[in-house]
Amino acid sequence: MPASNPFNTAPATVLIIDDSPVIHTILKSLFEDTYKIEHAFDGVEGLLKITELSSNICAILLDVMMPRMSGLDVLRKLHALGIPHQIPIFLITSESSSDTTQSAYDLGVMDVINKPFVPYVVKRRVNSVIELFQTKKQLRHVISLQTDKLESQSRTIIDLNYGIVECLATAIEFRSIMSGEHVRRIHDITYYLLRHTALGEGVSQSEIDAISMAAIMHDVGKISIPDSILNKPAKLTKEEFEIMKTHTIKGYELLESIPQMHRLKAYPYALDITRHHHERWDGNGYPDGLKGNEISIWSQVVSIADVYDALVSKRVYKGAVDSRTAIEMILDGQCGVFNPDLLKCFLEAVPEINKLYLPHHQPMAKPKM
Repeated sequence: MPASNPFNTAPATVLIIDDSPVIHTILKSLFEDTYKIEHAFDGVEGLLKITELSSNICAILLDVMMPRMSGLDVLRKLHALGIPHQIPIFLITSESSSDTTQSAYDLGVMDVINKPFVPYVVKRRVNSVIELFQTKKQLRHVISLQTDKLESQSRTIIDLNYGIVECLATAIEFRSIMSGEHVRRIHDITYYLLRHTALGEGVSQSEIDAISMAAIMHDVGKISIPDSILNKPAKLTKEEFEIMKTHTIKGYELLESIPQMHRLKAYPYALDITRHHHERWDGNGYPDGLKGNEISIWSQVVSIADVYDALVSKRVYKGAVDSRTAIEMILDGQCGVFNPDLLKCFLEAVPEINKLYLPHHQPMAKPKM
């Protein structure tokens, strides 16, 4: 049965643009159980279909070599209209040219699929991206409705936006079968380290509030990670870990795609933290391999807060360790290399931080936008 589009009553549609009937048959068999399938056999027909069905299309599978108009020429026209920001486009090609691949990515394709392809891999990749785009649309829609409704009530908007962000972050924690308290503790540890140690020197109170708020969103990109990886009760394989690592980029892109988020004081810090909270002092982190002071102090703070909380908390794939063991593991470099000054301040703050794990503890401060 075709999946429903969340914004109208028409079914979500996958558009296949390819001059090969065989490719159409293969791709149709992969997606027809979930989506309505539309076909176009050259670039000109494909553009007409996109114009006709754009509000219902959830993905475009586009061949490169076609009569009348090539896939890259189609892409150039779609790029000029801003379509790749609205609909994920997958380029299907038998070419091995890096120039073609680079041009496709420059024009906004979500992924390049090389022929011959493995059907179940294509299905997984396309479905994952469709789900991510639909989630982004839903989030933009919800946030837009809320902010438009309350735009004249600034204090109410601030409280509501915080609620949406915290609920989103907490929902992701629950999806990964973890306590929603994780995001609150990351907020509180970040706040304490910046407010009460030398790490916060030169950082104003309003900036500390915004950074602490941003810390709540550090793992928002996990919304794009499959449950089978997110909740695996065992060590991830190398391939699974590579997918898990993408939550940093996906979170960055998700926040960047929500215009209403841009208004928040926490927004630039959230972008940085979401992308860089797994970077390490020696350059062996991800996704960008930053090292030393290339990593912002707020991303460093959230990084050590996240590591410590993960160690002393029970997770689906491991038990909790005590505070002393967690500190030894951090100092031994078992969780990556951290800034020596950061470690010094963190060790000084551990007695206060550990109070967060006592029953009925009180939050250190209410997050502010």
